Amino acid sequence: MSCYNIFVMVKGNDFDAELFFAALADRTRLRLLNLMSDGEVCVCFLADTLGTNDPKISRHLAYLKRAGLVAGRRDGKWMHYSIRPPQNPQAREILTAALAMFRSDKSMESDRKRLLKVCCSPSAPIAIRPRDVPLART
Repeated sequence: MSCYNIFVMVKGNDFDAELFFAALADRTRLRLLNLMSDGEVCVCFLADTLGTNDPKISRHLAYLKRAGLVAGRRDGKWMHYSIRPPQNPQAREILTAALAMFRSDKSMESDRKRLLKVCCSPSAPIAIRPRDVPLART
């Protein structure tokens, strides 16, 4: 199948190929997709992991949402995002290949490790003492 045929098919399904590829043409958006590759993530965790602010992350997520690559879910005041595979089979294949490629990329792997530390660790150090250990007096 030629490239022309793919884009004609895409256009007939109301799929915006230009928007899809533009969404994938930004490093921050690729990093966000990488971080969501294992499931839903809150915007605040994405911002902390990438070392930037919530509004910047939200703008990139809005772009990915317009491209049909992510879906958002509100939980109180928090927004959680997850990958939404495209309906178009060729686009879904491209996204799947990109996500698989991220698994062997050192910087993307580093981002995923950082996310685990950000979202899965307490915000303040907590020490739980065994019941049989008396409190230290100072």
